[in-house]
Amino acid sequence: MPSFEEIKSRLRIPVVGSPMFIVSNPELVIAQCKAGVIGSFPALNARPQPALDDWLTQIKDALARHDEENPDALSAPYAVNQIVHRSNDRLMQDMETCVKHQVPVVITSLGAREEIYEAVHSYGGIVLHDVINNKFAKKAIEKGADGLIPVAAGAGGHAGVQSPFALIQEIREWFDGPIALSGCIARGQSVLAAEAMGADLAYIGSAFIATHEANANEQYKQAIVDGYADDIVYTNYFSGVHGNYLKPSIENSGLDPDNLPESDPSKMNFQSGGDSAKKLWKDIWGCGQGIGAVKAVMSTGDYVDRLAQEYESAKAALCK
Repeated sequence: MPSFEEIKSRLRIPVVGSPMFIVSNPELVIAQCKAGVIGSFPALNARPQPALDDWLTQIKDALARHDEENPDALSAPYAVNQIVHRSNDRLMQDMETCVKHQVPVVITSLGAREEIYEAVHSYGGIVLHDVINNKFAKKAIEKGADGLIPVAAGAGGHAGVQSPFALIQEIREWFDGPIALSGCIARGQSVLAAEAMGADLAYIGSAFIATHEANANEQYKQAIVDGYADDIVYTNYFSGVHGNYLKPSIENSGLDPDNLPESDPSKMNFQSGGDSAKKLWKDIWGCGQGIGAVKAVMSTGDYVDRLAQEYESAKAALCK
């Protein structure tokens, strides 16, 4: 299996397409990897559980064909996200499938468990763990994670509240391994800024929702295009864990986004949507504050092209 540096060398720009519930599917992951960024999806998106084997086979076969036909433009590696929280009753089955396919990068969330890291390391894979503060970052590395995904203020879905400047600064005081920064990144200039702060990669989610390949309805995609930071609501009402969601989707569900009650964190449920009658992620749309940069629904390839152009232009401007 490739090392982190080898994985990074396969990227057109240092970007990970973050795993998004429902939205991330094989078509989006394949398009991201072909375009030169790491594509990822939550294992739980493949339903029922045996479908995960089919998804991984589809992704691997498509990328192998692409690489055979494009030896000078090889695809980027892919990643699978595992929810490690105790409410995920299919975690071990999904891990067995990931080990079978030797998934190159596994992203773990909502818990750090040594046996999960050991399973990935058994075949040479790399584990990145997402965290919202320095305390959780230290725990993840102590238990065996290879790298970290600091989820800063404004990130889509489950997110923290700390400034990326503070979060990266504290982590880099003691950790020199791989870091992918998450939070409001949607432009190539922001990718370069993440590197300048000390990150190795930028972690981009919401902007990929407004792509043709994403498994999101047209209303969701258009809401991304029309939305701005003021349209994002931070609440733990829907899953028990604080996260960012699009205000219009909350209003369309018959709820008042300005008066949502607090949920009991001990009753976290990332699939059912808490006490609301609507299903989380399907009707309540996760989204980050960086969507003001998204001006149109486009193909994943075209979006990555734009990111790359902005990234190179930003680097050139700094060298003047």
